[in-house]
Amino acid sequence: MELNSIKAAFDNVVKKQTLSTSKSEEAIDQIIQEIEQTISGLQSTRNGPLSQSDHKLIIGELKTKLKEMSPLGQLEGTQKELNIALSKYTKLLEKNFNPDISKSYRNVDFDSNTINQIVASHFYREGMFDIGDCFVNEAQQGSIVDRKTHFQEMYEILESMKSRDLGPALKWATANHEKLLKNGSDIELKLHRLHFLEILKHGNKDEAINYGKIHFSPFGTQHFPEIQKLMGCILWAGKLDSSPYSKFLSPTNWDKLAPELTQQFCNLLGESNDSPLRVTIAAGIQGLPTLLKLMNVMTGKKQEWQSMKQLPVPVELGMEFQFHSIFVCPVSREQASEDNPPMLMSCGHVLCKQSITKLSKNNSTRPFKCPYCPTEVEVAQCVFGDDAVRSILSDGVGGDEPDHVLTLQKLHTINKNIEYSVLNKEDNGSTRDNQNLWRRR
Repeated sequence: MELNSIKAAFDNVVKKQTLSTSKSEEAIDQIIQEIEQTISGLQSTRNGPLSQSDHKLIIGELKTKLKEMSPLGQLEGTQKELNIALSKYTKLLEKNFNPDISKSYRNVDFDSNTINQIVASHFYREGMFDIGDCFVNEAQQGSIVDRKTHFQEMYEILESMKSRDLGPALKWATANHEKLLKNGSDIELKLHRLHFLEILKHGNKDEAINYGKIHFSPFGTQHFPEIQKLMGCILWAGKLDSSPYSKFLSPTNWDKLAPELTQQFCNLLGESNDSPLRVTIAAGIQGLPTLLKLMNVMTGKKQEWQSMKQLPVPVELGMEFQFHSIFVCPVSREQASEDNPPMLMSCGHVLCKQSITKLSKNNSTRPFKCPYCPTEVEVAQCVFGDDAVRSILSDGVGGDEPDHVLTLQKLHTINKNIEYSVLNKEDNGSTRDNQNLWRRR
């Protein structure tokens, strides 16, 4: 959506409005000044009472001055510019915010029960429990009550944390200790750390030592350096703010913990971090202009639109809405699919299955040259999906490095050096080789 052009048009309207208002006030002030001077002249009795002819003369002078000032003429120019700016702005709004969005979606039979559950869940996960209850009662969605209970617990924990009460949060973290460790979360340690520091702030060394012995020991293996620093804080009990460990008292530690707790709480519930309803609507808002433009082009082809399996144009969405990798074959320039998956060749380059089949002349034993390097490749050596990951993991096995180091290196290879990239075309239609490959460097 061209929001920048809309903002520029709006700013122009504001500018013209300000100028028009300024000119209007200036003209009105001049008129008031002339009228006041005329009234003063009519009321003047320094040279004796004024005759009727004198009154007419003074009024005539006022008419002449007002005619010379031509206030309407002064305002006409600025008002005309304002009207033009307003006209352009409204047309731009109508163009970008087309109220008729029905033509941009397909005829889909929505399950009202599912939609009601999504809406009710949104209210509960946003903490709007009264509105959620009202909606559930009207929609007769009794099955959503369990979800409300979970989110009520989460918001009770968050409210307690706002008043620096970590009791409910620690109780929840302790009850879910194993699940949090399995997810790789250290939020339980962070909660214990904050509580430990609160004890030290009040100068209770013995209590802090006992607390640390009980609650830090389960995390000693993985977080020993941090626990060492926390133990060092004991020497500065009551004066931590002037200690080398003062960073532990930063308010940002509390500010960051609430969003992290929300994330981990939702993860344990099997919920996404953000409201699915909000994400769906936000993504729809970004994609709607493209769909509306597409439908304007495809006017009269409604049946074709209804049966399309893939859009003929890309719908650009922000990175926050991109949850899956997309691969476009650099040879065929087609997006990969279940029937035509990307395949990793022995040289490390990736092509779609159909392109590999064409290059090999549909002969699984016939070697062919990789389009991007001199390597001779055979179809039997091409792998995809989990087999591609296993191929990467198997590389380098048998070296002198310890097993855990090799494992980390392999995972780094997968996470950092495997690229799924969308095909980028130059103005002349050629492809950017360094952006459309899935390579193992």
